[in-house]
This record gives sequence, C-alpha cells and structure tokens, in this order.
Amino acid sequence: MAQIDLETIKHIDKDRNSIHAKVHTTYTVFEVDGEKYFQLDTYGKSEREMPEKISQTIQFDRESAKFIVELLKKEFNL
Repeated sequence: MAQIDLETIKHIDKDRNSIHAKVHTTYTVFEVDGEKYFQLDTYGKSEREMPEKISQTIQFDRESAKFIVELLKKEFNL
C-alpha cells in the first residue's frame, strides 16, 4: 500500500522493460479530514492462489493526482 511522494518521484531509464499482464482493478474515492483521496486497487492474476486478494494499492491526493495527470499528458502527448 502506498501514497505517491512528490518530493522523491523522478524519471529513470531502465535497460529492461516488459508488458505486465492485465489484472482486475477497482477504484475508491473517499475523504479523510476534508481531504479527498482516489485509490486504485489491483488484484492477483486469476491463476494465483487467492486471485481476489488485493495485490497493490496506490493512493492519490489532489496534488499528486494533478501531478500524475500532467505527467501522463506530457508522456503520451495528450
């Protein structure tokens, strides 16, 4: 489980990259102390022992969501 830390996010180049398998994903929007959060949960592959168990969770607050949207627009020329 993780929340984006904008102070440490940076671009890196990797020697090896691969396309990951598509997995079931859900999202949740919630508020804590007046702050809105957007959360993505990904689940294990269907052949996994517990396929409906959450594998990864990533949370965005308003600031990190704006950052990621701008980054995606830049990288995909949207």
